[in-house]
Amino acid sequence: MAGPLTDPWTAAPAGFPALESLAPPEALPAEVHAAVARIAGATALWCPAPSPDGRRIAYVTDRSGLPRLEVAALDGRSRPVQVSGADQEVISVAWSPDGAWLAYLVSPGGSICAELHVVRPDGTGGRLLAGADPRAAVFAGCWAGPGHYACSIADGAGPDADVVLVDVVTGERRTLASGGFLLVTAVSADHRTVLARRGPRAYRHVVVIDVPTGVQRRVLPLDAPGGIASEDGRFSADGGTVFVRAALPGPPGADRAGLVAVPVDGDGGRGRTVLSRPDADLDGYVVRPDGTVLALWNNSGISQLWLHALSDGSVVRRIPLPQAVLSGWAPASDGDALVAELSGPRAPRALWRVPLDGAGDPEPLACSPAPPDPRGLVRPVRHEYVAPDGVRLSGWLYVPEGSRGPNRTVVSFHGGPEGQARPNWSPITQSMVAAGLTVFAPNVRGSGGFGRAFMTADDGPARESSFADVRTTVDELVTAGIAAPGQVGAHGWSYGGYLTLVALTRWPELFAAGTSLAGMSDLRTFFAGTEPWMAAASVTEYGDPVADRELLAAISPMTALHRLSAPVLLVHGDRDTNVPVAESVQAHQALQARGARADLLLFPGEGHAIVGRPNLVELGVRLAAWFDRWL
Repeated sequence: MAGPLTDPWTAAPAGFPALESLAPPEALPAEVHAAVARIAGATALWCPAPSPDGRRIAYVTDRSGLPRLEVAALDGRSRPVQVSGADQEVISVAWSPDGAWLAYLVSPGGSICAELHVVRPDGTGGRLLAGADPRAAVFAGCWAGPGHYACSIADGAGPDADVVLVDVVTGERRTLASGGFLLVTAVSADHRTVLARRGPRAYRHVVVIDVPTGVQRRVLPLDAPGGIASEDGRFSADGGTVFVRAALPGPPGADRAGLVAVPVDGDGGRGRTVLSRPDADLDGYVVRPDGTVLALWNNSGISQLWLHALSDGSVVRRIPLPQAVLSGWAPASDGDALVAELSGPRAPRALWRVPLDGAGDPEPLACSPAPPDPRGLVRPVRHEYVAPDGVRLSGWLYVPEGSRGPNRTVVSFHGGPEGQARPNWSPITQSMVAAGLTVFAPNVRGSGGFGRAFMTADDGPARESSFADVRTTVDELVTAGIAAPGQVGAHGWSYGGYLTLVALTRWPELFAAGTSLAGMSDLRTFFAGTEPWMAAASVTEYGDPVADRELLAAISPMTALHRLSAPVLLVHGDRDTNVPVAESVQAHQALQARGARADLLLFPGEGHAIVGRPNLVELGVRLAAWFDRWL
């Protein structure tokens, strides 16, 4: 469990010189310290799950200081009730179709190896159903009728995950499908057919599985539109059609995710493209009984909610959203509205009721907290530029209020690398801005949201091209008069932390300081230490840990730490097994051995993401103080 922070600054490992803390939080002026604490401590709500009767809603919130499961009345006439255990860090929740149970995933002690729990909506009857073995990992699935939940479980012994049907009353489990890393997306009403996503990153595809025989077949042939990469599939109401969200062919930049319909008994049919846009990716969809499709589009990072006709894909209605990014949703029980998880650059994730019929405006649910004090919070602008080889790049630019001309600037790299910088709530970014720093969040090659060719442009040996985008980005910021030369920092989380270390070692003359949060320092040790299913899924992204070992060494910051000259802060949760904590520890040890200006900040009880509010506040203060000092 992510607990309150006491003294996160670690002592130097045995045999290495001890360095004093290089950027104590006291370095920030009192008013800036207070602003950062206010920003980083803001409360959020996410993962909406309305009850079938439309009277209540379950969701995850960190209002208690850690992500917990709450149930609230939709009319707001009663106080929300926490129904998860006092020591449980909740990830997601789903309400059963009969209203009797809530299935939810728990991250035990911050671990990525999640557990499956159920509880009655009144908080009684809670029990652990799967994931008691610390090596096992449960992945969210869907309810398969009252009393049965279908999910995927990896036992930790290898790269595979099976689709399992769990009886929530007796705890009995039945394996529905196995053979490969399978993430369940749908189960037929008779439990005889399963839809699951299978395959490594960027090359996943949806398979239909006959449960009695165990036979798997692709929903879309490899050479069909969308066949090379599809993310999720769902059955039509009559069970005769599978709808698949898939990457559709097109020129670079227009090869976007759309929706394809395939007959279940199509025997390898190529399907029919239902929805596509050359300027946006389909992030989610709901096929409605009235013959329309509710589509969530990602247009350069901005969410657009459109209602389309299922017959020809024509636009029936564009539904306005009160915030820039919609990251989660659930249809309301009456079908006339959505409960949407929305956020913006100045608003943490909150739950809204969004009407779909064009009558009325979106309204925040009563359980959502008031937005934070807007003082010091800024709205970013999208900044576009072009790489030397002609590839168009972009990112989101955050400039402190009143700033004029070149400023101290932090380039903040997102994770993934298939993630995307979007204008949503980022307490770390806004904390840096509150300290007077300009922040630029780029989408270099390999980012999602700009078509499949762009997302796969950094795979394997092509990763050097995304590295080059780092240099291009800094040059652009300086040339445009945004960044002050010699006062540029690099920051990132997960893959972004790795890219930060790459930047600091490849172009030491460009960066005055850096911070790496949960980043890989050596791709060889990452493959050896991460979860088996994560390693198997990452081969197409980085390379094979055996066949491509020399490549992995060449693109690992650990092999070039002698070139690093800027002060660097390495941050990690000590329970992280996605990017193992050893990735930061080994880099810190090597840098200390060289006498480099490096510090290590470990958060006890945290995993790959820092989620405890005291720790989030401490992280925001430490990062802002680090760059305030060294830039």
